[in-house]
Amino acid sequence: MSISLLPAVQAFLQRDHGLFIDGRAQVAGSDRKLEVIDPASGEVIARVGEASPADIDAAVASARKGFAQWSQAAPAVRGAVLLKLADLLESNNEELAQIETLQSGKLIQISRHFEVAQAAHFLRYYAGWATKIGGETITPSLPSFNGEKYTAFTLREPIGVVVGIVPWNFSTMIAIWKLASALVTGCSVVIKPSEFTPLTILRIAELAVEAGLPAGALNVVTGAGGVGKALIEHPQTDKVSFTGSVPTGLAVGQTAMAANLTRATLELGGKNAAGFLPDVDVEKAVNGIIEAGFLHSGQICAAAERFYVHRSQIHAITQRLCERLSQLKISSPLDESAEFGPVTNKQHQAKLGQLFAKARAENCTILHGGQLIDGPGCYVEPTVILANSARDSLMTEETFGPVATFLAYDSEEELVELMNDSPYGLSASLWTNDLGKAMRLIPQIQAGTLWVNMHTLLDPAVPFGGIKASGVGREFGGAFIEDYTELKSVMIRY
Repeated sequence: MSISLLPAVQAFLQRDHGLFIDGRAQVAGSDRKLEVIDPASGEVIARVGEASPADIDAAVASARKGFAQWSQAAPAVRGAVLLKLADLLESNNEELAQIETLQSGKLIQISRHFEVAQAAHFLRYYAGWATKIGGETITPSLPSFNGEKYTAFTLREPIGVVVGIVPWNFSTMIAIWKLASALVTGCSVVIKPSEFTPLTILRIAELAVEAGLPAGALNVVTGAGGVGKALIEHPQTDKVSFTGSVPTGLAVGQTAMAANLTRATLELGGKNAAGFLPDVDVEKAVNGIIEAGFLHSGQICAAAERFYVHRSQIHAITQRLCERLSQLKISSPLDESAEFGPVTNKQHQAKLGQLFAKARAENCTILHGGQLIDGPGCYVEPTVILANSARDSLMTEETFGPVATFLAYDSEEELVELMNDSPYGLSASLWTNDLGKAMRLIPQIQAGTLWVNMHTLLDPAVPFGGIKASGVGREFGGAFIEDYTELKSVMIRY
């Protein structure tokens, strides 16, 4: 049975949604309205205005003014505001979780305990960096000619106005990553959410003002891809942080470089691999595959899509996986007992249908699923496919859905070769009971993040990002600081 919506959620959905500029909600300047559709029912739950060129100028001007104030705030003040915002996320958890589930189709339990709760956890981690950003002192090697001396030091200064472009799969958490990275370093930020999932960040922006963030430090503009492009090209923006698909990321990076060398951090997708060594127990392997490939219907940038299993085990593992998937409760994401929900939009559902057709045309073996579920909403069967070769479409094209494609291997050397056989390198995982073997294989796997006996789970203290075509730059840890600050060197003669 689906939960009842909070009155606050029902009231929020009825608003005339637009933009958040200069510390307050504003109506968009254009007449175009974007429909926000519940992927579980296919019903329109809200309409959001699309930013006009004048709105974009206003948002950037607000961010520029906000930067002048926020960049001068004491580091401890910045940290305190982020901590207060984390408190507000937690106290409004159910409201935000319900809004997130309605717009994205994410299971309500994931929205509560993963999306919103973890967003608060990440905020607290970033807040801790506020008082720890610093430079270094240096003793130059310049010779002294007349008794003069030299010293030098470096400063980390905020880069300026940051544009954060957020995808639809984790619209709350990824927005928090971007705004927290910007704000803790003293930058201001303009968030452009996906047109499919723009609602939670509009509510969070209101909470940020309640937390004490000055007007202009955080702005939100809504709209389709053209709005993001205009923000990147704007002469008064200094950096873009983008999370999304590889093709769009390439376009974002090229646009940013052409626009006065605007800095860019790109966290893109890929075709992530999971390799299972023959010592892994079948049930443990199946649990790992479900964790790696089916959480939030596989709509996670770091989720595994290519699964390599030793030939001696592939039948047993795929058979047991199919049994487990057949037992999943597919239901409304507002049903607290649901185990599997819809994908986020009709366009993505249709794309998955096309990939299933490709798999059939290439004579791949569909062991389970492989169909779109009839009826309202955007449901897709959890799917298990046995590929014929590493060149099959579903071994090379990103699915970003509940699709696990398997290929057998015979030796560790072949496993490493198969896992690395991709232009992408966001994440990968190894599954084995032999830690020594894992340690020997880790340096051979080409991925920005490599898990052992786990997959997908992120921690704010551990840097995250891709190599090869999966991105540029890193989130989390202390690595993000380099991407949101400029390094200034100072030399003194005395």
